[in-house]
Amino acid sequence: MEKLEACFEALEDPRTGNASLHSLLEILVIALCTVLCGGQTAVDMEIFGVAKKDFLNDFLELEHGVPSHDTFSRVFQRIDPKQFQACFMIFMKHFAEACKGVIAIDGKVLRHSFDTASGKSPLHMVSAWGCEQKLVLAQIATDEKSNEITAIPKLLKLLTLKDTIVTVDALNCQRNIAQQIKDQGGNYVFALKGNQGTLHEDVSVFLDDPEISCISNKTTDGDHGRIETRVSTVSTDIDWLQKHHNWPGLEAIGKVTRIRETLTKTSTETAYYLLSMPLSAKRFGQVVRSHWGIENSLHWVLDVIVNEDQNRTRKDNGPNNFAVLRHMALNIIRKETSKGSMRVKFKRAGWNNDFLTTLLAQI
Repeated sequence: MEKLEACFEALEDPRTGNASLHSLLEILVIALCTVLCGGQTAVDMEIFGVAKKDFLNDFLELEHGVPSHDTFSRVFQRIDPKQFQACFMIFMKHFAEACKGVIAIDGKVLRHSFDTASGKSPLHMVSAWGCEQKLVLAQIATDEKSNEITAIPKLLKLLTLKDTIVTVDALNCQRNIAQQIKDQGGNYVFALKGNQGTLHEDVSVFLDDPEISCISNKTTDGDHGRIETRVSTVSTDIDWLQKHHNWPGLEAIGKVTRIRETLTKTSTETAYYLLSMPLSAKRFGQVVRSHWGIENSLHWVLDVIVNEDQNRTRKDNGPNNFAVLRHMALNIIRKETSKGSMRVKFKRAGWNNDFLTTLLAQI
């Protein structure tokens, strides 16, 4: 409890007067425990609190009993999301080692967080994913996918980027983002498409020329009834490119060609990249592939196991704060190293008080 209290001590209680009947810290702890056990809503939090009251009494006072679902809902609607985000960063400092390796940045829409009555669009949460740690390192919310470009610089300021490689999709391949990453001591591998004028065309024509000497690496995997061959190519011959484009920190360019073979068809896809350091072709291929960890290990888990897209929390700051709470729970679950899938561990936490205690003790 001391460590949890330290995480949330700077969070201002949004309630006043008689509305502050229940301890804010106890509300937050019950909410976190509920999500760790697979709960999703304020109603789930009340049901969990009543069902697990004896367990909760071991470390919470619950002087006025278990809060109602309306209390949970109002608190998360009114908590300042910037303050709650700051609590998450303190939580991560207590909880995980410093950033290292590849940091993948991408956004995800919370599809049912829209509010038609008020004209509020679905919340778009942009997250920084530690590919080696398999943890959410930080997140920031925006109302539209197009606003990712302005949200990412704010997200990067929350992170220590020294000795890391930041990866983003083509939408966020922007000069100012590249410069900021370099200024913060990091490096980047950016997917490149046609949103950068003639840069994409120049890179693709150069790397696709069979007479150009480049370093390549080939890997082949087979799974789920398909064989995938990936050829990674890197070139540091970019002086000509920089004369025309002067891209911040650019040291190399690369491409990855993916050939997928199934019983019925074969498909080929080629993607191009900007690199701020001259990686080997093998390491470049690993970095590009690790970026997809944010889709497979974060977004997929949130959708399929945590059912985030079905969550109908819509009012005020509720969608933002609940999203941060889910990220906290996912990090705690991932930090636990016993055997079992994410789905199994969520169930174990709900069924086994000792396992839930083990999860909380990691903080």
